[in-house]
Amino acid sequence: MRKSLLLALAAGLGAGVNHGSAQAPAPAAAPSISVTTTVAAVSQYMFRGLRLSDGGLQPSVEVSAGNLVAGVWASVPFDGDKVPDSSDPEFDLYGAYNVGLEGGLTLTPGFTLYHYPKAPTNAGFYRNTFEPSVALSWIVDSVKLTPKVYYDVVLKGPTYELTAAYAIPLKEIGSELGFTLSYGSYKWKDTANDAAPEVKAWGQYWLAGVAAPFQLTPTSKLTVGVAYTEGTKAYTKAGSFGKVPNSLALGRGVVTLSYALSF
Repeated sequence: MRKSLLLALAAGLGAGVNHGSAQAPAPAAAPSISVTTTVAAVSQYMFRGLRLSDGGLQPSVEVSAGNLVAGVWASVPFDGDKVPDSSDPEFDLYGAYNVGLEGGLTLTPGFTLYHYPKAPTNAGFYRNTFEPSVALSWIVDSVKLTPKVYYDVVLKGPTYELTAAYAIPLKEIGSELGFTLSYGSYKWKDTANDAAPEVKAWGQYWLAGVAAPFQLTPTSKLTVGVAYTEGTKAYTKAGSFGKVPNSLALGRGVVTLSYALSF
């Protein structure tokens, strides 16, 4: 899912293992439904090592019912002119379902529909792309490991990503530090709309960061995140022409501040 770096960092929050005593399973009950609304401000919008826009607001609404999660996420830059033809705005519809497996494994199939209402299609940009995904996660010595595979059916290519997350409790202030380290690579065969010949794009990226949540009330939370992410070995290539470095692949520090309200 294309969400803010803060949400990626939040994968590290709560990653520790519960070492409490075993209890008999409770009778199955209908899953309760919860809704979380979040407004985040980011200093940069980086996606898989590519700078899609300058700083901006990234609001979202997420609904969860048991193991099912679905939501809408958006990105609106403060100044879209700083990154030409940037993600301005972007709206993503996403969903995922967690399936518990033996050995403490969790299988999570999901999808993201990306929508760019103002994308200039005459300049080779897509208005919509669709990306199914599947992830497998487990915890080893309090470190949550999550390999994930995406496939964009419009860009015609996969993305492979591995994330490690670890949380350190901060009981004195009622918070914790969630550390996240991820590495990924992608290879897309058709990144330009209606281009002939097709334009390929490929590259690698990594991210390292930390986030800390602060519970303000039983239903609201403030989270601060800091990360550094970088795109490497990123190129584009049209047909038989030579490869060209992708100018969007950069290294940037990102600061995120978000407020979430659940009900």
